[in-house]
Amino acid sequence: QVQLVESGGGLVQPGGSLRLSCAASANIVSIENLGWYRQRPGKQRELVAAFTSGGRIQYTEFVKGRFTISRDVAKNTVYLQMNSLKPEDTAVYYCYAYFTTLARTYWGQGTQVTVSS
Repeated sequence: QVQLVESGGGLVQPGGSLRLSCAASANIVSIENLGWYRQRPGKQRELVAAFTSGGRIQYTEFVKGRFTISRDVAKNTVYLQMNSLKPEDTAVYYCYAYFTTLARTYWGQGTQVTVSS
């Protein structure tokens, strides 16, 4: 069982920044696919950014140049730095971890990000 605990969400004005954190109970080096999804109101959950197998980083098109994913292996924590936030970035952001060998995905509880003036 892997636990993921997100933090860092909140209310921010358009153009502002937030940094989300996700602390994992497992060694994140062992996690093949680790990153962030979000679910906007009335929409399906969608990928935002992730570390994928082979050490690659994947960003979805609508956050490229604005969001940056990073990780601290010593703290077993992955971050999402979000800059130039837009109202359409308003969503619940979920941290996830996928283990290929287990064919299983673990999710955090989610953290609300609201971008509004």
